[in-house]
Amino acid sequence: MYLCKDNLIDNYMNFFRISALLGLLSFSLGCTEESESDYRDYLVARPLTVSLEEFRAEPDIIGPQPINKSGKIYAYANFIFVNEPYKGIHIIDNTNPQAPLKTGFITIAGNVDISVKDNYLYADSLQDLIVLDISDLNNIQQVSRLEGVLQDNIAWPVEAEIVDATGWNSESEILVGWEVVSERRLISETETEIWRGGLAFAEMASADGGTGQGGSMARFKIVGQYLYAVDSHFINVFDISDLETPQVLDDVFAGFDIETIFNQGDRLFLGSMSGMYIYDITNPATPQYISEFQHGTACDPVVVDENYAYVTLRGGNGCGATESGLYIVDISDIEQPELIKSYPLNGPYGLGVKGSQLFVCDGDSGLRVFDKSDVMDLREVSHFGNVITYDVIPLETHLLMVGDGVLYQYNYQDAGLELISELALKN
Repeated sequence: MYLCKDNLIDNYMNFFRISALLGLLSFSLGCTEESESDYRDYLVARPLTVSLEEFRAEPDIIGPQPINKSGKIYAYANFIFVNEPYKGIHIIDNTNPQAPLKTGFITIAGNVDISVKDNYLYADSLQDLIVLDISDLNNIQQVSRLEGVLQDNIAWPVEAEIVDATGWNSESEILVGWEVVSERRLISETETEIWRGGLAFAEMASADGGTGQGGSMARFKIVGQYLYAVDSHFINVFDISDLETPQVLDDVFAGFDIETIFNQGDRLFLGSMSGMYIYDITNPATPQYISEFQHGTACDPVVVDENYAYVTLRGGNGCGATESGLYIVDISDIEQPELIKSYPLNGPYGLGVKGSQLFVCDGDSGLRVFDKSDVMDLREVSHFGNVITYDVIPLETHLLMVGDGVLYQYNYQDAGLELISELALKN
């Protein structure tokens, strides 16, 4: 089974077909002249699909491709991997950070996350887990494909106001994700359809040696001999002591609307739309719940440094919150995490910590660098306001940041950051 639930998908398709008829009926009742004020722009999510044949094909390595939308980034050895949501992975040779070079593209239908250990790359393909031998990046080989081991692995487009699934043939096509575009629509028809549950409806939501490093938006995390992959509700656990042949262990129910995973020592920190969940992995095969911090409803990743967890909340979208900000949670008592301070932000996504510095991707408002020596009084030491930001990876030597199809690299400075290079991925 490649979709979340066959019956669920069938119900959605019947829902859409009936709603389309209702929409046509509504339209036929009368036509009047409309003015510009009768329209507005909506964020509309449309399904991205591939044929069954394309989905089941083995990943392939092809030449460098332009990127339409940059997803998550992952650093391994002298390479940077940039996800193209639902399509595959761009490969960048970063031997010289001052002149990074795109070298190829790995085609993987439905891919959004990866993790790498000792030249083995683990990638999701919807509900399947794929293992690739990348010891020779010019001759990548698939060594394993575990079918149906990742549950609830298609995230609903929570940033969209409208979900429109017309034109999707569920019998011959596989849903791999969603594309959100801005469309101008007649307000009266659109709002009527939303309220009656018609064709369009609103806000549907439902560091080891040899191991690479992902950003705060990641849902895959390798810790020792185990791979942890979170989906909407579960921690999927895999024993990767045999790198070519992962062993599927019992998954762990972790809550609702899980979005991200972060590791510190023998603990996992899960970011969800409703809070932060903390799990103990002293016994790595069976993560055990410790505690949680609830913050309402918002999109959020989390990173941790010593006694504090840093959580960004992004409001003004389908996640439910109206305000955006940075929450600082005291985790010195791991069983009773406590919010001690919050700071307003405009529209944050990923974040990272390195030494005394905290890096926050504030969406269209750019990259912000804070001195976190005193968490009760964060001091902004740098602000790159002319870039659109999505996620960061603080490496030992320098910082990686991706946003709007551009990869940026910065040197660490006492007073913030110094730009090393930028690579336009869309070319």
